[in-house]
Amino acid sequence: MIFESNMSQLKNKKILITGGAGFIGSHLCEYFLKLGNSVISLDNYFTGEKDNHVKGVNYFDGHTKDIEKIITEKIDLVYHLGEYSRVLTSFDDVEKVLDFNILGTMAVLEYCRKKDIRLIYAGSSTKFGEFDDSDEAQNKTPYSWSKASNTELVNNYGKWFNLDYAITYFYNVYGQGEISDGKYATLIGIFIKKYKNKEPLTVTFPGTQRRLFTHVDDIVDGLVKVGGKGQGDGYCIGSKCEYSVLEIAKMFGGEIIMTPAKEGDRKFSRINTSKIKELGWESKNNIKDFIEKIKNTDE
Repeated sequence: MIFESNMSQLKNKKILITGGAGFIGSHLCEYFLKLGNSVISLDNYFTGEKDNHVKGVNYFDGHTKDIEKIITEKIDLVYHLGEYSRVLTSFDDVEKVLDFNILGTMAVLEYCRKKDIRLIYAGSSTKFGEFDDSDEAQNKTPYSWSKASNTELVNNYGKWFNLDYAITYFYNVYGQGEISDGKYATLIGIFIKKYKNKEPLTVTFPGTQRRLFTHVDDIVDGLVKVGGKGQGDGYCIGSKCEYSVLEIAKMFGGEIIMTPAKEGDRKFSRINTSKIKELGWESKNNIKDFIEKIKNTDE
């Protein structure tokens, strides 16, 4: 996974990735290691897995609240991906959301401020979600509230303390290494497992919820470009191809079972890719091709 872009400013650096044992974080670790950097991961393994470890990365098992105690080396760049990252389950996990996303991120910000380290923060596209006409998207779930609050705080650290930062937003990431089991499994990960096991695919009513499914390679490409040249807020990294959840299920084929609607399930998300495109980023992958590859491999 080597992207064709001039990333000389991100070579021979010491890069810290929080959540480096997670789905996206592990791919980012792999990229930066191949580029010739020293890569460190700080992960509490809530959803991260040791199976995602990349040889050559220095892994620390710990909470971001303790970042200053755990990471004693001089760091050039921090990618902060290590937060609670599920929307619908956040109602059941409010304490974890506050712990990981509010207290943990506050510690990361203070760490970067005190040590004058550039920060790339992974915000959430739920901030731009459309649910209904009764409320702001960022207040619909504990997760979306915490992430939107953090983007505001990161922006203010830039104003208050001249922190060097950029904020990115991901849109429905899929690809190799997704979680497919348990409470925190992702949609495409679940669909792949059920398809391979010849089980019906379950779609939350009404199924018309639209998503900008974006391949993890495109996400990493965007993160790298933002790390090199991005400044400030608004780097939305999302595919230009939008599909409903029901359309995705039909691409896999087979039986589909509709399940009751869930609180906090957004109808769609708005996206503005103008800032990320200014850095030369374009989505190169389409989920249709990915699903076809899965199906052909399974045959």
